[in-house]
Amino acid sequence: MTAPAPWLAVVGVGEDGLTGLSATARALVEGAEILIGGARHLAMVPEDGRPRRVWPSPLDALVREIVALRGRRVCVLATGDPMHYGIGVTLARHIPIDEMVIVPAPSAFSLACARLGWSMGTVETLSLHGRPIELLHAVIEPGARVIALSHDRTTPGRIAALLSACDYGDSRLVVLQHMGGAAERRLEGTAAAWDIDAASIADFNTVAIECVAAPDARVPARGPGLPDTAFRHDGQLTKREVRAVTLAALAPVAGELLWDVGAGCGSVAIEWLRARARTRAVAIERDGERAALIAANAASLGTPHLAIVPGTAPAALAGLEAPDAVFIGGGTSQPGLIEACWEALRPGGRLVANAVTVEGERALFAWHAAHGGDLVRVAVARAGPVGSFSAWRALRPVTQLCVRKPMGATS
Repeated sequence: MTAPAPWLAVVGVGEDGLTGLSATARALVEGAEILIGGARHLAMVPEDGRPRRVWPSPLDALVREIVALRGRRVCVLATGDPMHYGIGVTLARHIPIDEMVIVPAPSAFSLACARLGWSMGTVETLSLHGRPIELLHAVIEPGARVIALSHDRTTPGRIAALLSACDYGDSRLVVLQHMGGAAERRLEGTAAAWDIDAASIADFNTVAIECVAAPDARVPARGPGLPDTAFRHDGQLTKREVRAVTLAALAPVAGELLWDVGAGCGSVAIEWLRARARTRAVAIERDGERAALIAANAASLGTPHLAIVPGTAPAALAGLEAPDAVFIGGGTSQPGLIEACWEALRPGGRLVANAVTVEGERALFAWHAAHGGDLVRVAVARAGPVGSFSAWRALRPVTQLCVRKPMGATS
């Protein structure tokens, strides 16, 4: 069967407009029956009677309209590289790539690196356009270089305030706006001394950050096992050493979804999200005050996209997307809980459950006898003062079950 000829063109446009396009890109724009893009993109193309459609917000409805135009010559104009936090990514989820032609222009990230002399391979990149600014917490560390796409003209000031609050006030900020065009402009300063009025900044801007930490700034670990003090909690916390073992057993993979059942303060779900790019997680927690702690911890540790589902499992699991991994941190002795998680788990997925009570341990033994897997006893002792001396203080031993669901299994 012959694949359909490409009918949808996605053309990246820089600040220099149509004059900066290659011959191929110009031909796609000129040969289109229908033009789609932002208002500023469409304004670059002289009026010639062709139908035009400005992107609405949200984009979902127009994506459906574009799919319905299959067979017509459609050209979507986008900013820079459409496949780097751009509309090309969204369209590629709905339209086969062999029906599309994508012509990128330099992205804001590559332009910023060129302006600053930074190596793209050593820079953290993220988009804050329509996304929580707390995402920065996941990439801030001493010496890090970060390039962030702004939401609007207020974003640089909000970044400066966040850095200052984290004891990174000496960090250098460079605001680059309208890169590649006649209106290109550069503003810079330190986070603590940032006093540039937002009204003087263009909405279309990119912020480059060179992170400088104060001597007493908190520096979260990048690997599993954040310090217990990194989390706000009411005592329901998977301790650092056990958490590191748990993350190793869960084995995060980019793009996978975790259920953290009985999430407590959310520490395992948050570390899962920090471990690999594009991971997703749902924290299920019945206690409202703990759910609030999860939200606060997720924001402060750079994972504000953690989904929180209030309620008691297994009832609260109904309707959730099937997970690739499940962690049960509490309630292993509750009838039907492990069974419900196992039934929902995708084939090949991992189920990890921790127990500190005899009843919970008994449930793990029974499940292990029926389904196999690995049983591990984790015993940790921490040194602490006893008068003028030191002694070991043992934490509660944790029994951990880790079992992988066979491929092809249905329950």
